[in-house]
Amino acid sequence: METNETNEKKIEAKSGGGRSSLVKKGLFLSVLTLFSRILGLVREMTKAHFMGTSSYSDAFGVAFMIPNLFRRLFAENSISVAFIPTFKGYLEDCDSPEGKKTTQEFVSATFTLVSFLTVCFVTVGIIFAPLILRIFYKEADAESMNEAIILTRIMFPYLIIISIAALFQGILNGLKIFSPSGFTPILFNGIVILATYILTPILTALVTGNTEDLGSWTYWKLILTGNIDDPKVQQMAARSMSIGVITGGLVQTLFQLPFVLKNNWKITFISLRKTFSNPGTKKVLKLIGPTIIGMAAYQLNDIVSSALATRTGAGVYSSLNYSLRLQELILGICAVTIGTVILPDLTGFAKKNDWINFNEMLTQSVRIMAFISIPITFYALCMDENLIKLVFSTGRFDESSAEMTVNVFRFHIIGLFFIAVNRVITPSFYAQLDSISPTIAGLINFALNMALAFILVKPMGGPGIALALTISSFFNTVALFIFLRKNKNIDVGKTVASTLLYSLRMVVFSVVASVPVLLLRGKILALFDGHSRWISQGLPVIITAAMFALIGLGLMALTRDPLLKSDVRKFKRK
Repeated sequence: METNETNEKKIEAKSGGGRSSLVKKGLFLSVLTLFSRILGLVREMTKAHFMGTSSYSDAFGVAFMIPNLFRRLFAENSISVAFIPTFKGYLEDCDSPEGKKTTQEFVSATFTLVSFLTVCFVTVGIIFAPLILRIFYKEADAESMNEAIILTRIMFPYLIIISIAALFQGILNGLKIFSPSGFTPILFNGIVILATYILTPILTALVTGNTEDLGSWTYWKLILTGNIDDPKVQQMAARSMSIGVITGGLVQTLFQLPFVLKNNWKITFISLRKTFSNPGTKKVLKLIGPTIIGMAAYQLNDIVSSALATRTGAGVYSSLNYSLRLQELILGICAVTIGTVILPDLTGFAKKNDWINFNEMLTQSVRIMAFISIPITFYALCMDENLIKLVFSTGRFDESSAEMTVNVFRFHIIGLFFIAVNRVITPSFYAQLDSISPTIAGLINFALNMALAFILVKPMGGPGIALALTISSFFNTVALFIFLRKNKNIDVGKTVASTLLYSLRMVVFSVVASVPVLLLRGKILALFDGHSRWISQGLPVIITAAMFALIGLGLMALTRDPLLKSDVRKFKRK
């Protein structure tokens, strides 16, 4: 044990803290991400409250998905894959005035490139929105499609704003400044929620011509509590939320700008000729090329799945969205945070050929995913119906909506571990400036998911689409590990063996912790039956979660779990 502790200290000293550094840098970001994901969930709860699983809810979901899809394609992933590694390379030569000038030219060229391409793309998207939306709707759903077209045109400019925000985030993350970017999603979700609650009554009164109602508290109360069964309210809620999306995206961008400027980076336009001839942007475009192909395949999963869902029936798409939002809350706490924090460090290790620290950080990150995601999966399966009702059952989200969402959630949640691991392994390729391997893995994932979705949607409906995603995520994990073996310096065998052994341990502990929850669940629910959902569902969830966690942590302590022991040791050291 002394040898292990000595090795750990050496690794931490070499890497500026290694795993300790990972924990320190990730701690505050994890807190911010937790609040962001909670507010993201509240945003979905707001949508469920006003729109339930109606056609307007589906229309908003599809309309928001389109710019959001291209955001992931052109902004977030491109920034992670291409901009951050290239920017870090420039930063190493920033000591001299000439190096600083060259880096500034690269930043300005990238800003110009992002702005130019997204403005062109959004313009085309707004013009051809009716053609795009035909993918998702049958001819019989013309009314719903027309509303989706309006919402799409309102929200498509979000792509421009959020792409610039992603560039600012890339600059800050390249400088290892994570907190401002971690806080912006909190602002975004808060603004969308507030806009929906404030604007829905106002727009409804304006559209119906009953502006005098705006001075009546009774009117506001009826609208805000979801007690008016009027499609106009649902329609205006969707439009209000769309306005909130645009406003929130703008605030995300503007909030990060002072931090970029404070670190002496100017945000200026340059000519397109200089933009496309800049060596840095050429390198970025070269790296982005294969990534866009792979990400396009990945995003096509969303398009086809969404099209299948909307064509299967009203509310199916929304139920998938609600389920995924709950899953994203969990992923945001662990996978997204860890993936964001480790990319700059992995890039540094790869550049220095420091493969010892590279392997250590990668293995530790994957094991953290197992530590978090496997127990949560088992608990979620034990209390799935109660979790869905606790989170979403309000206003227009009725028993039918709850049942539809629970059926989907069960198949989504069993894939949580694989999706979490994928989001941690992928940055290890980007750190090596290898965007081709995850691209090929994405194509495999796309082909398999599409095939399974088409096969399973007919007999299973929405749950079939969720199951297809879970199965394809598993094979994506396998493919990523196989491709990782191309680099002989990465000990993939050790990482996989360590992950499998630790995952098996977590499965066993989770099964043991699940037994008392399943046995006592009915009795605990009966104690609080007949009260509001916050009591009838909330208290049983809290009690069973505490029970599950205490048993699991107790088993880990008894078996001297290495990850738990390491974290306890670090905590005592602080």
